[in-house]
Amino acid sequence: MSSPYPKNLLENLPAQLPEELIETILENPQLRIERIVSTGQASPPGFWYDQDEHEWVLVLQGAARLQLADQAELISLESGDSLLIPAHCRHRVDWTTAESPTVWLAIFWPSAEESST
Repeated sequence: MSSPYPKNLLENLPAQLPEELIETILENPQLRIERIVSTGQASPPGFWYDQDEHEWVLVLQGAARLQLADQAELISLESGDSLLIPAHCRHRVDWTTAESPTVWLAIFWPSAEESST
């Protein structure tokens, strides 16, 4: 279990990263919470996430654009914006700002189908 002391999710942010930094804050069989830091990263061309879990993301700082496979229009997210991505909703990160780190809070939980197996 993590420390009982508060953690500021906007501290210790690297200015540049070769790839996204993903830190698990809390995890148990029914829930995973991650801090993700992006510094201009995007999904590789043609790559789509297709996760067994539901995901809720909140942009704490910075900006990003996501693409959902079933929507033509890109979704722009800025500080304070959130998005629920249901399990098996194919999606990709189209863009994150490189001027300053984009900090995401991502919460994952099993879909009903995954919880019953």
